[in-house]
Amino acid sequence: MGGSGAARSAQELNGLDDDEQAAWSNYLDAALRLYATLNRRLTDGHRLSLHDVRLLAILDHSESGSARMGDLAEQLLSLPSRVTRQIRRLETAGLVRREASPDDRRGVLASITGAGRAAVADAMATYVDGVREGFLRPLTRPQVASMGENSRRLSAAMKASGPAAKFGRP
Repeated sequence: MGGSGAARSAQELNGLDDDEQAAWSNYLDAALRLYATLNRRLTDGHRLSLHDVRLLAILDHSESGSARMGDLAEQLLSLPSRVTRQIRRLETAGLVRREASPDDRRGVLASITGAGRAAVADAMATYVDGVREGFLRPLTRPQVASMGENSRRLSAAMKASGPAAKFGRP
């Protein structure tokens, strides 16, 4: 394979043109850096991971302060086994408790404790500061709106295409 055909970029050979590759690389780099930065700040400042804060926030914002373990796994796009391990850690720390579901004795509910509510309220200040600094501040209001709309479209397209992949190991 010689001549001008060999001059094609590796990105084109992989099915993405240069603009597509740049857009994807920039998005992925920004998302991973923001995730890592938020996770580090929460871990250092509160001894809670970003996943822990998300889980506690879900429980804190639920009407009853609790949710079924399977529902948490779905909302967190996580494997049930990972959520079980996460809940076990948070339970040991006194931030959540597990109990049998009153509606279905085979089901397990995770409920946020008073200490969990205090911990997530404290951690959310760090979380919001990190989002403002790493995501909102570098963008104009129209860019934020555009990013939000583009992200909504991506999420909707992925939801429509079938079940989401889950975070974690089985």
